[in-house]
Amino acid sequence: MDKIRNIPKLFRLMIAALIILAAGSASAVESPQQGAEILLDTYHRNMARLEKSSSGPPLLVESFERDNTVHVDVYGIFDYPFSSVATALKVPANWCDIVSLHPNIKACTNRELAGAWQLTFFLGKKTYQPPEDTRQVKFDYRNVVQQQGYLDITLNADAGPYGTSDHRMRFEALPVDGAKTFVHVSYAYSDSAALRLVVKIYFATLGRDKVGFTVIGTDRNSKPIYIGGPRGAVERTAVRSYFAIQSFMNTLRYPEESRFSMRISEWYSLTSRYGKQLFDLDKKDYLASKTKERANLVILQRQIDSSLQ
Repeated sequence: MDKIRNIPKLFRLMIAALIILAAGSASAVESPQQGAEILLDTYHRNMARLEKSSSGPPLLVESFERDNTVHVDVYGIFDYPFSSVATALKVPANWCDIVSLHPNIKACTNRELAGAWQLTFFLGKKTYQPPEDTRQVKFDYRNVVQQQGYLDITLNADAGPYGTSDHRMRFEALPVDGAKTFVHVSYAYSDSAALRLVVKIYFATLGRDKVGFTVIGTDRNSKPIYIGGPRGAVERTAVRSYFAIQSFMNTLRYPEESRFSMRISEWYSLTSRYGKQLFDLDKKDYLASKTKERANLVILQRQIDSSLQ
């Protein structure tokens, strides 16, 4: 037990960064029409499963692990018209409000460079940290497809912390019946032998009780046994991101000055429905940390905006 307690803080931060940033989708090699058709087919195949979701909002998590690669897909339905979702998420700056809901993202800034948008994530531990104590990773925002009835957005980072690379996050959306929107958040990552060793140590010690959403069996009491390890970790991150997008959408109808406080409370409430997988902090601690981190984010963004004028 003493050995576990004495694992360096850098090790914890490293794992947090890898789990957050080892995130992306399979390369979007299909054409826009193919992408829309694939997503629509996925919706039709899983309508029944989504409707049977009883523990919270309609949500479906799928994942696989193969050759040191973990891939996770989260599907769900937003009770908003596609046009509303597309209008909100095609604004690069809005993604900083979304991703900063994650406990390990302490701030996010955006800037336009030569006609392209860049987002900087400030990564740290789950509790409060000032920006100067975090690690920065720069993501390129790309609106791959924006057409009637289909949206495809990616966030890409060529280089990440601790020698990682090719980090990607993908978001897709299309309209479905009843003025609703079917959405897809996908994550994947591959790692090196050195990083696999670190992750293996983590999930054998500090992270041994952390689980994801995929059921791999039942225990002697017929209760579900959930996937653990890296696959479970990426499932948790993907679902947190899904709920962050949903929380952002759910608060847009309120006055702007009220949205942030409502957004962090909404995110906490949504993730609390899956406490076994997603609980990290007491609500009071989460809200307090995010409120201070929001103030830092505003200062950092103002500095960037002033430098570009």
